[in-house]
Amino acid sequence: MTHAHRLLVHPRQALFDADEVAAPLPVCDHYAGVELLMRKSLELQAELGPVFDVTLDCEDGAPVGGEVEHAHLAADMLTSKLNRYRRVGARVHPVTHAAFGQDAATLVNRAGDALAYLMVPKPNGVADVALACAEIDRLSHASGLKSLIPIHVLIETHGALREVDAIAAHPRVQSLSFGLMDFVSAHRGAIPASAMTAQGQFQHPLVVRAKLDISAACHAHGKTPSHCVVTEFKDEAAISLAATRAHREMGYLRMWSIHPDQIRNIVDAFAPSVAEVDMAIDIITAAQAANWAPIRHHYTLHDRASYRYFWQVLERAQRTGGPLPVEVRLAFFPDLVA
Repeated sequence: MTHAHRLLVHPRQALFDADEVAAPLPVCDHYAGVELLMRKSLELQAELGPVFDVTLDCEDGAPVGGEVEHAHLAADMLTSKLNRYRRVGARVHPVTHAAFGQDAATLVNRAGDALAYLMVPKPNGVADVALACAEIDRLSHASGLKSLIPIHVLIETHGALREVDAIAAHPRVQSLSFGLMDFVSAHRGAIPASAMTAQGQFQHPLVVRAKLDISAACHAHGKTPSHCVVTEFKDEAAISLAATRAHREMGYLRMWSIHPDQIRNIVDAFAPSVAEVDMAIDIITAAQAANWAPIRHHYTLHDRASYRYFWQVLERAQRTGGPLPVEVRLAFFPDLVA
């Protein structure tokens, strides 16, 4: 290796401060609530790779009166060989629900090391989020976990939306999701049912405002905004268009799936185009060779500000399984090269 090669500085070190480098999440979060679908989802993840997360749903997936058994089922799945990539999380009941403590205790005590995250739904504000985090952390310490479990939060109440910036700023929160259905229902009929459709959710002003507030709060605090569901799960054009608009127009970096047929469409919509990847490779490679000083690319000036953007394009390509050249993978993602 030459002296010049030894001096090459990786983009993460050259372009970002230590507190700006957050663990990038897969662009799709797939929900499964019953045993058969949990198993099929994990099998699909093993086949496609960790381009999407699986969330085992202990809230809406649990039958009334069967919450304890359902949490144990989720723990069984988390600790099984099916959890190949350790990219499986779980949604617990709201912190105000009687089943929250049992959900959290079962999952943390039985499967804490295997949990990629815990999703906390329906907080009424930052106080509920802090309460949930404190209890999960207490259980984690008591179980002897080596690291704390990342916390994801579902924004679906008026109070949570009102305090969304404070929630995003909470140091234990990794991602915020938008709960479209509960948010619309919370308006007591003032928002029409059409606002819950694939097209209507991008048109009603109150829904659009909520989406933008969540996305903006996440970006302000270095957290991942996760877009809501599309219930028309057999309409591939609708899911692709919604995912594209969520990412390109509203700044979302992740999106929920509620059916296996939606996963590939979401991943593809969030992936950069071939042209975007090719430009990013050219610019980042030239910038690194110039030791991150300004460069000219096709008569356009680029410096550290645009380098940051193009590096994130490459990260997104890698995260979505894009066909990056082997030399790019070796140079920038060597820990992920088999």
